[in-house]
Amino acid sequence: MKLKLGVLALASLLFINSSFAQRKGFWQQKVDYKMDINVDEKNYQYAGKMTLKYTNNSGQSLSKVYFHLYFNAFQPGSMMDYRLTNIEDPDKRMATNKGTKEKPQWESRISVLQQNQIGYQKIQSVYMDGAAADFKTDGTILEVTLPAAIKDGSTAVFDLQWQAQLPEQIRRNGRNSNEGVALSMAQWYPKMAHFDEFGWHLDEYVAREFIAPFGDFDVTIHIDKNYVLGASGVLQNPNEVKGYHKKAKVKAKENKASWHYKAHNIHDFVWAADPKFVVDSAKTKGDVTIYTVFIPKTDSITNNWKQALGLTTEFFDLTSKNFGAYPWPTYTIIQGGDGGMEYGTATLITGFRNIKSLVGVIFHEAAHSWYQHLFGINETVDEWFDEGFTSYVEELGMQQLFYKKGAVESNPMIDAYRAYYKLALSGKEEPMSLLADYYKSNYAYSNEAYNKGAVLAEQLGYIIGKQNLEKTFLTFYDQWKFKHPTPNDFKRVAEEVSGINLKWYFNLFVNTTRQIDYAIENVTDSGITLRNKGDIAMPIDLLVEYQDGSKELFYIPLREMRGEKPQENFTLYTDVKRTVVEDWFWTKPTFNLPLGKKPAKVWIDPTLRLADVDAGNNYCEHL
Repeated sequence: MKLKLGVLALASLLFINSSFAQRKGFWQQKVDYKMDINVDEKNYQYAGKMTLKYTNNSGQSLSKVYFHLYFNAFQPGSMMDYRLTNIEDPDKRMATNKGTKEKPQWESRISVLQQNQIGYQKIQSVYMDGAAADFKTDGTILEVTLPAAIKDGSTAVFDLQWQAQLPEQIRRNGRNSNEGVALSMAQWYPKMAHFDEFGWHLDEYVAREFIAPFGDFDVTIHIDKNYVLGASGVLQNPNEVKGYHKKAKVKAKENKASWHYKAHNIHDFVWAADPKFVVDSAKTKGDVTIYTVFIPKTDSITNNWKQALGLTTEFFDLTSKNFGAYPWPTYTIIQGGDGGMEYGTATLITGFRNIKSLVGVIFHEAAHSWYQHLFGINETVDEWFDEGFTSYVEELGMQQLFYKKGAVESNPMIDAYRAYYKLALSGKEEPMSLLADYYKSNYAYSNEAYNKGAVLAEQLGYIIGKQNLEKTFLTFYDQWKFKHPTPNDFKRVAEEVSGINLKWYFNLFVNTTRQIDYAIENVTDSGITLRNKGDIAMPIDLLVEYQDGSKELFYIPLREMRGEKPQENFTLYTDVKRTVVEDWFWTKPTFNLPLGKKPAKVWIDPTLRLADVDAGNNYCEHL
């Protein structure tokens, strides 16, 4: 098994190195972690040793490097602590309302932590290539001044030692979760900060998510022999630890077992541990082993996890077909954390859920294996690209596998559209290009990142055509897997696949809060007048049913597109004549369409993919 995995890893590496990104001059850094962790379970602390190989491909020398120390956010007086008391709708998992519903007074749960409850990562030493380096800790960032610059094209070896304390369960990581999981180890090690064409990404850990360079992980965890672990990567010694092999002989030294994991080309590593965990597994048709690691509290919960495991194998096969092959040999679903959060080849999720909720959160976090982890998306900068596209993939999986609707022909994202409409009309919407931590409300963030992001993807299919959208996803995978693409890279792929200019769409829908609002203004026996009442111009699909029962689909491109989408194969367009008419200018608010026959019914976009905030005037009957 080890030999087989080694060959696969080598083949994967060769393929990665031979498959260059589309953007000329693209480069990225590389990290390789080797960690040895000794856990003090009784005091929720651990001692860590790490050797890190850092390869600099930036084209410049680096005199400093930075690491994230995420546990430090869980201390009174941290930026995360203050944010919880100053945002209008803090996450209720992290804050308590000491006032009333009408006049809330939020108290941060972090603010009341005692010394033995806080989280911390205390760095004891940092060496680079054997020489001591100066370092200082500033909140959740460790700044390291190097004894010698890391030159372009060279690799430096860092050795770090540190002591850490796991905080009370508040956000993502922590001890003793509400469901009784002892250790949820997320954001738990000094993680090398990301450096790219935009510079160092040194975001304080305030609320949102992460970015990091790709690399290999070799992690050994020494913990009480009675604990069972779930983690990123491939367990190297399943016969020597508890839970993974019926005939396993647990090797323990001083009552501790050693769990050894390896992972190739990921950018985050997670694990969780509890003596009550059980392990189950199944294989996908694509030969990916899916593990579930959970607490079997009741027969009902165990049955839900069993059913979810089968559906998850189907989800990986479906998603691999539509968005590109899942490239790692394993994926592990671990009960832990405070909701659901994705990591390299693994996720932490809460597990005492009904079957729909359990499958939904697994599908969402598993979908992040593509839109976050395979593409290394910067979640703090382009949150909609990460969460929105993931929500898109999740919903397709839920409809086809859980609800068993098959391929939905019109708009499978209709619920996301409705949530976006509510946000757009609420007065709380902010531009989707805003940095994730800076939204004025969690309501705005979640609806823009998850829902408006999904709307952007589905509406892109309306603009370039459903088949072109499907091809765009697969082409993007081919060009950008294991790299760190930006939304503009995705836009460029969509433009090349479709032949349509899309700058106007991404600019207006991402960077502004402008709204789409079209109306059928007038219908006569001989023509139709359409009006753009909003402040985003879009191409229009206009379906006309004539008095004689025949139908005609008028396609009105937008001038800025400099092209047109092909005819789509929706059932509702079967045997419908398609007529492409002169393009519509965004500078012209109305459009007059002459007809050769008397109309009976007129629809703007009967597929409901146009994100029109007031669709009440998009249908008209003419007697």
